[in-house]
Amino acid sequence: MNVASAATGHALPVADGRATAGEVWRLSRGHRLRLAAVGLAGILSTAVDLIPPVAIGYLVDRVQTGTGDLGTVLTVTGVMALSAVLGAAGTAVTIAHATRIYHTVLAALRERLVSRAMLLPRHLVERAGTGDLISRSSDDVTAVADAAPAVIPALTVTACTIVVSLAGLAALEWPYAAAFAVVLPVYALAMRWYLRIGPRVYRAERAAMSARAQQILESQRGHATVLGFGLAEHRHRAVLTDSWGVAVQSIRARTVQSMLNARLNLGECLSLAAVLVVGFVLVDHGLSTVGGATTAMLLVLRLLGPVNQLLFVVDTLQSALASLSRMIGVVTIPTAEEADASMAQADQADQADKADEADKADPAGAAETATAVRLREVAFRYADGPSVLDGIDLDIPAGRHIAIVGPSGAGKTTLASVIAGVHRPDGGTVTRPSRTAVISQEVHVFAGTLRDNLTLAAPDATDGDIRAALETTGAADLLELSADALDTVVGTGGHPLTEAEAQQLALARLLLADPELAILDEATAEAGSAHAERLDRASEAVLAGRSGIVIAHRLSQAATCDRIVVMDAGRVIETGTHDELLTADGTYARLWAVWQAGQQISASR
Repeated sequence: MNVASAATGHALPVADGRATAGEVWRLSRGHRLRLAAVGLAGILSTAVDLIPPVAIGYLVDRVQTGTGDLGTVLTVTGVMALSAVLGAAGTAVTIAHATRIYHTVLAALRERLVSRAMLLPRHLVERAGTGDLISRSSDDVTAVADAAPAVIPALTVTACTIVVSLAGLAALEWPYAAAFAVVLPVYALAMRWYLRIGPRVYRAERAAMSARAQQILESQRGHATVLGFGLAEHRHRAVLTDSWGVAVQSIRARTVQSMLNARLNLGECLSLAAVLVVGFVLVDHGLSTVGGATTAMLLVLRLLGPVNQLLFVVDTLQSALASLSRMIGVVTIPTAEEADASMAQADQADQADKADEADKADPAGAAETATAVRLREVAFRYADGPSVLDGIDLDIPAGRHIAIVGPSGAGKTTLASVIAGVHRPDGGTVTRPSRTAVISQEVHVFAGTLRDNLTLAAPDATDGDIRAALETTGAADLLELSADALDTVVGTGGHPLTEAEAQQLALARLLLADPELAILDEATAEAGSAHAERLDRASEAVLAGRSGIVIAHRLSQAATCDRIVVMDAGRVIETGTHDELLTADGTYARLWAVWQAGQQISASR
């Protein structure tokens, strides 16, 4: 996909003109015959609209030669009235059908945008900021939708009017068409200038809106932290700065609009003057009649209105196109699954060769030594920050459960994110199963029924499957929240769930997803000690029969795993079973002693 530069180094991509046109053309599939019919109807209705200028010119000639009478006037007036009605009706039908097609295509694009946004690699969204994604799915969609009432009539009517009016001028007397054509470079230069300046200005305006949205979201999400650390003034200044940035970019955009309007006024003045001069010369030399000159002037006036309208709504069109390119920039990003599939294809041959070598070396033990996860020299850093992971080598046998422990800031969560594919390593290689699921400590309850929350992970799951998953994770009590059982509404506007219940719901969701590898990133850390044992049992039930990685908040979880990996400062410093690491009397042994002491103090209170 070709993309244009974004405003920030990590913003989501913006599709270029070719990619945008290609995607719109693809989305219009199934509507192209209707579009052709709309274009033909527009040309016919515009042709009818040429009758009044010709009729007025005819009437002027009849009056000038003294051959006109009341009957002539009434006849011409009737013809003009009928043509006005037919033209208005044709234009209304053309615009109505064009608008319907436009909104149908836009709805399809909006659906693709939302669907693709839900499947984007998480590292892209995190680096770009959720404000950028939200701005594209709200502000940009609104900008494109709002452009329809102004742009569609202008594009449809003007395109037809230009073609038919120029043909009419040429048929009347070719010098009239030539006079208007001489002034066209003024419009062309205005458009060239605008197309060079406008898109850049509007992209900058949209990017500024995204930055402002990100600042507001961060302030809202971190509301407790902002208040707790007295950062309100700092966040206020940040939002104020980005808001002023939006104002500056909006002023630039309005300035461009004013300069475009001035160029359009110049073109209009020169067009009328040129046709007047040509008309005078032709009439003076007997090459045209006064009625013919009148018809030519009326045709030019009729032509200038739509042309000026088109060039002026190009401003709105450019704003909409800037938003459209940002939307399509998201739609054409490879999803996490597509990226994983690409990487898997690259690694497939190498893995097959290694598997063959392992089978030849130890045919009997090949199944026992199968590896679910393999990391080699993995390194990672956030943006341009310091190294978070450095030289990680790790093998996780299939079906085994590995605990990752260490002090705060050791890189545990980052390592889990890299293994899960949320973040791409800056160095080294990662091999993992294609079906990998992660539960973090920030579990989410979606607004909807219990059934809706659980079938997100398994759309084909039956009620029996759902009930079994809830029972396995010890969450069967959720069915008793109300008489509606699985139809009980939870989340925003529904039955509130405790942190422990929300985590049980997340574990049941993972069980229904049935991944090959389950990663629990402190997934039961926020429920409190009162529910710790119950959640530990639920976690063990979820991990049973599959490979698992546990980022352990409580070392009691780590002690039950097949193997423990101890991290510090982004490196693996110890590995072994619980007993082996206690015997080694290293970092893990010290962490265990401190944790045990803390448990004893808590128990004595």
